[in-house]
Amino acid sequence: MASFKVRKAVDPHVLMLEVAGGERVSPNVVRVTLGGEGLGRFTPLGFDQWFRLFLPRPGQDTLKLPTATSGLWYAQYLATAKQKRPYVRNYTVRAYRAEQRELDVDFVIHREADGSCGPAASFALNAKPGDQVGLLDQGIGYNPRHEHDWTLLIADETGLPAVAGICESLPGDAKGLAIVELPSAEDRQEFRVPAGVELHWVPRDGAGGVPGGLAMSRLRETQLLGGTVYAYLVGESALVTGGRRHLVEELRVPKNQVDFIGYWRHGRPAGT
Repeated sequence: MASFKVRKAVDPHVLMLEVAGGERVSPNVVRVTLGGEGLGRFTPLGFDQWFRLFLPRPGQDTLKLPTATSGLWYAQYLATAKQKRPYVRNYTVRAYRAEQRELDVDFVIHREADGSCGPAASFALNAKPGDQVGLLDQGIGYNPRHEHDWTLLIADETGLPAVAGICESLPGDAKGLAIVELPSAEDRQEFRVPAGVELHWVPRDGAGGVPGGLAMSRLRETQLLGGTVYAYLVGESALVTGGRRHLVEELRVPKNQVDFIGYWRHGRPAGT
């Protein structure tokens, strides 16, 4: 769900990659490093560059990947028998190292009441060097289309890689405010933030409620900076739609200055 057109990928390819390593970087985040010769055809764009990630189903030794890089990839995907079809999920580049041909992906580990988790989290928890994955670059979501004085970023834990990538890509003199809700204060990460951008972590730390609710409350309590803003909201569906509604209807921010992408919906599992 996006309210606008993202910036398209540059020369995208369906890449066959493999797991180079992995580590739990915080209580609720596992980072998997991908590598392989295929990354020589990957064009890094910075900001919140995102991609389709194709993951093996249990028992699959070899991935059957689409070959189309346009919207036709999905038709090819659906034409594959379901038992041979890889899982496909959307993820954001957390870091890319061209010389080493390595790309980091952060997986948030959401567990159900019975302790189970979805296919992507299961993959991250059990990933071994040499495991195959597929990747199709999709471009950048962060796409201001007007002159602005400062940037407002709102996200939950699933949007943390996007916030990190955007902050690392903004010019050194950028001004702004970022509000990021996390499951725990221990899930905070270190990354470059321009001196003029305030970063506020909002940890739940066992508090009840729907993920994104605390970030929404913090946004309502926040005094916006002066001048023209570009606001970008990513994460749980209710957070991004509610945040946009607050900015546009209550604070009278023009609609064309607010973009949002819903990454997931609380209480609804991702499709297979």
